[in-house]
Amino acid sequence: MPELKDILYPCQFDGSRQPAYCLPATGPEPRPLLVALHTWSCTYTSFNQNYEKFCRHFNWHLIHPDFRGVNWQPQGCGSQAVVSDIVDAVTYMQQHYAVDAKRIYLAGGSGGGHATLLLSGRCPEIWAAASAWCPISDILAWHRQCLGTRFSRYAEHIVQACGGDPQESAAARQEASARSPLTWLASAGALPLDINAGLHDGHSGSVPVSQSIAAYNCLAAPEDRISEADCRYITEREMIPEHLQDAGLPADPSYGQSRVHFRRQSRNVRLTIFAGGHELLYWPMFSWLSRQERGRAGDWRCGEEYQPGDKQGGALSN
Repeated sequence: MPELKDILYPCQFDGSRQPAYCLPATGPEPRPLLVALHTWSCTYTSFNQNYEKFCRHFNWHLIHPDFRGVNWQPQGCGSQAVVSDIVDAVTYMQQHYAVDAKRIYLAGGSGGGHATLLLSGRCPEIWAAASAWCPISDILAWHRQCLGTRFSRYAEHIVQACGGDPQESAAARQEASARSPLTWLASAGALPLDINAGLHDGHSGSVPVSQSIAAYNCLAAPEDRISEADCRYITEREMIPEHLQDAGLPADPSYGQSRVHFRRQSRNVRLTIFAGGHELLYWPMFSWLSRQERGRAGDWRCGEEYQPGDKQGGALSN
C-alpha cells in the first residue's frame, strides 16, 4: 500500500513551494481525488487519520494542503493565496497521478469548512461535489458573533487577517467580504454541495448554526429558504421549531448515533442539522461524496451504516 507522503508542491501565487500531505491511490486506473482542508487554527500537520483511513477504504487519491497555515495572518483566512494554493494542489495531483477528473472532491470542517465553501464559489468548475461541516460562511458576522464571548480570540484572528476591525474599518470590512464564502457562493449553483452543522455548535463550539443556514439560503430556491426568525430560533435555543420538525424525516444510517434533527435539500444544496456540536462525521461525508460525479445530478439519498460502534468522527479543534 502507498504511504502518506510529506511533500512540497509548486504554487503560482508567489512561486513558492508549499507543504501538503499526499496519499496516492493504488493501481494504474484513474481514481477519485479528495482535497481535504485543515481547520481554522491549524496547519496541514494537524492531519486527521480518518481522511487517510477512508481514502484507503475507497482507494482515492488524497491531498491535505497547508494553504498558508493558520487563519490569523493576512495570507491565510481565505486570501487569494489560499485559493490559488488549493487549486495548485489539484494540479499537482493531476500531473503526478492518474486522477479521475469527473470525481475531484472537496471537504473540510470548521476553518476547513470555510475554505470548502469559499473554493466552491471561487472555482466550482473543478469539483464534482463539496462537503462542508460546521463552516464559517460570513467572516464579518462571525467576528461580531465572537466578540465578548469565550470565543473572542477568533474575533482577534479576523482583525489580524483583515488588517483592522471589520466592524469599524471600511478597508477591513472589504477584506472580510472578499474572504467570505457568501460573497462567492452564488457561482456554485451547479455544484452539489452538502452542508452539515451540529445543533449545539455556537454553544458547545465556536461556529453558530446560523453560519451554515446562511450558506444554504444563498443557494436554495426562495421557497425553500429558512426564515430569519427560524434561523434565530435554532441558533439561540438549540432546537428545531415545531413547524420545521418532520415526523416523516427518514433516519440516515450513515450518521450513526448522531441523529439527523433537520434536513432540507433544494436545487443543488442540502443542509443537515444533526445531534452534535462543532464536529465532522467522516463516514457520512465520504459516503455522500462517493456517489457524486461531475456532469451527473447530485445523489441525495441517505447513506449506509458504516460499522456499528466504530468511531467515525468527532469534535474539531477550531
